[in-house]
Amino acid sequence: MSLTPRRRTAAATAAAAIGLGLVIATPTTGAVADPSDGAASAEAKALNAGQKIRRDITRQGLREHLVALERLGTRYGGRAALTPGYDAAARYVEFQMREAGYNVTRDYYTYENAEILAESLTIDGAEPVDVPVIAMSYTSSTPEGGVTADLVQPTSVLGCEAADYDGVDVEGQVALVSRGTCSFGQKATVAGEAGAAAVIIYNNTAGDLNGTLGDAPIEGSAPAGGVTQEAGADLLAADEAGTPVTVDIRADYSEVESYNIIASSRGGDAKNTVMLGAHLDGVEGTTAVNDNGTGTAALLEVAEHLKDVKGQRNKVRFAFWGSEEVGLVGSTEYVNDLVRDNPRALDDISTYLNFDMLGSPNHIIGVYDADQSKFEASAPVPAGSIETEQLFRSYFRSQKQPSVDTEFSGRSDYQAFIENGVAAGGLFTGADDVKTPYQARIFGGTAGILMDPNYHTPSDNLANVAVGPLHTMADAIGTVAVKLSRSTAAIDVPRDGRAASSPKKIVPSGLAAKDRA
Repeated sequence: MSLTPRRRTAAATAAAAIGLGLVIATPTTGAVADPSDGAASAEAKALNAGQKIRRDITRQGLREHLVALERLGTRYGGRAALTPGYDAAARYVEFQMREAGYNVTRDYYTYENAEILAESLTIDGAEPVDVPVIAMSYTSSTPEGGVTADLVQPTSVLGCEAADYDGVDVEGQVALVSRGTCSFGQKATVAGEAGAAAVIIYNNTAGDLNGTLGDAPIEGSAPAGGVTQEAGADLLAADEAGTPVTVDIRADYSEVESYNIIASSRGGDAKNTVMLGAHLDGVEGTTAVNDNGTGTAALLEVAEHLKDVKGQRNKVRFAFWGSEEVGLVGSTEYVNDLVRDNPRALDDISTYLNFDMLGSPNHIIGVYDADQSKFEASAPVPAGSIETEQLFRSYFRSQKQPSVDTEFSGRSDYQAFIENGVAAGGLFTGADDVKTPYQARIFGGTAGILMDPNYHTPSDNLANVAVGPLHTMADAIGTVAVKLSRSTAAIDVPRDGRAASSPKKIVPSGLAAKDRA
């Protein structure tokens, strides 16, 4: 299906204006009431509305947004938080949402940003071997150039208690400990107080160890880095052989300001708000088209056509989150602001729907596992979430599209919502998860490799996106958004009951996206 002349002109104008750094004022339109509300049953009207938005959502429309985001990322060197590329992408989103008739605002927040200055680890044998290491969030720093010292192990490999270093000559040396039992912050603090110049924590399972020491630097803690289980075995062998290592882990901290883009429908019941979100920022060094240009493109395409659906009674709010890749900061600060200043408005969100990576090349069709039938969630799952999951499940069944559970892992922007009792759901096509033989049988693709082999790499570009799965997901988002914009009866729970069971709390940003222990 070709694009309408109006939309093609709007997108071209937006891209050109952004490239020239212009500020554009555009007319906005309001919702039009459906004069035939009483002519058919609510079920039939909802079905027709769902069919209409699926006809309107096209692969070409989705690809148009992906191309725009990639071009902006290429021009500005990506769209990581606090970069000109993020600002350019934000202007593009703002233009598209205003053109579609939404009230658009920038939601500003401040946070302590960590700039990693160095993260290196070398085994200094006859032939030095570099070991990949990831600096822990909120780590302290070694001297510039690092420290060269022997590896030492506490009497317990976990290094959780001061007594673990009794009788161990750790002063000025590099402590080597295993993940497990206590938090990374406790391991770094205990090692630092014992006199270690640095602490290296090796994983106790497969995969990278991307951790945090907390929500702020800990005075007296040792500079801390995480390595894989395999690298840990190499370091244990180096310790056994008495081979020294050089560790250079340094970070600089400063308070910075960024913003989310929030776009709300002009009409609708604000006490029954349906919220959809995707993060707009990406990791450094990539145009971040799958992670998360796909979620952004899906929301833009859905918003473009949702405005034409008649009979909407509820307010619909779209969020394009900032600073997700540095610890879910934008979404967390948004929720924290509501907790502090307007907790009732948080209760007015009937459900929050999250879309983070929807076009993975070795994809699954994943629905967040709110009923925890396969995965334990990262926080208590609020009432209404299971019903939200069932809306997506029912839609996929109606289309004879297989779907599977995917984990509420705490690694995306729903986390602060569910920790504050807001029902949530969402879709996911996979990231650094390995595809199973079962998943390969029902979705195609290749078992035994990552669902997105280019996850968080410079190769996450337009060629990395499978537009077919993205279109499948966008149709599902549009259908569920239409249904909930007309009525949330399928997911409604007593407001007082939800609030009572989930007291509001400030959620530290930076924790949910990384391992804490």
